[in-house]
Amino acid sequence: MPLNVPIILTWLRIAMIPLVVGIYYLPAGWISESTRDSWACWAFVIAALTDWFDGWLARRWNQTSSFGAFLDPVADKLMVSAALLMLLDLGRVDAMIAFVIIGREITISALREWMAQLGARASVAVHWLGKFKTAAQMVAIPCLLYNRDAYGIPVVLLGQILIVVAAILTVWSMLYYLQRAWPVIREKAI
Repeated sequence: MPLNVPIILTWLRIAMIPLVVGIYYLPAGWISESTRDSWACWAFVIAALTDWFDGWLARRWNQTSSFGAFLDPVADKLMVSAALLMLLDLGRVDAMIAFVIIGREITISALREWMAQLGARASVAVHWLGKFKTAAQMVAIPCLLYNRDAYGIPVVLLGQILIVVAAILTVWSMLYYLQRAWPVIREKAI
């Protein structure tokens, strides 16, 4: 396993998952609800920024690796899934939205693994739909964690709208990837 700054940042993102979740399990009275929500929001934002930064550094410093290519999306999926489950527990996201987003991540990860085994990984390469879905999620989740307006900006409403947009893009991108993979699936499954 190579160890470089981009991979360390990815491991840091994974390590921050228990921090985001653990903040909500602090005993009542230790911190106020608004402080708890702020800390969880900012921990998620920092973790999300490491996602962008580790990829940028890996390309810039030519430190890409197959291990990094494997670990990065795993870290993203764990981070988003943990946050969605916390938001579901807090009643800030609908169960169907959480199911759609987490279910799509599992489905597309499995599809990509299977297509790679068939030598057809390029047919399910990352597409702009997936990137927009990720962007919508990465803005919606901290808004919903923060759970109050800020500086006159309706943060909660923004989060609620963007999580619905993310769910729609989730389904759309999943259908796109399945359509792209269908010729290979039809050929290999028969």
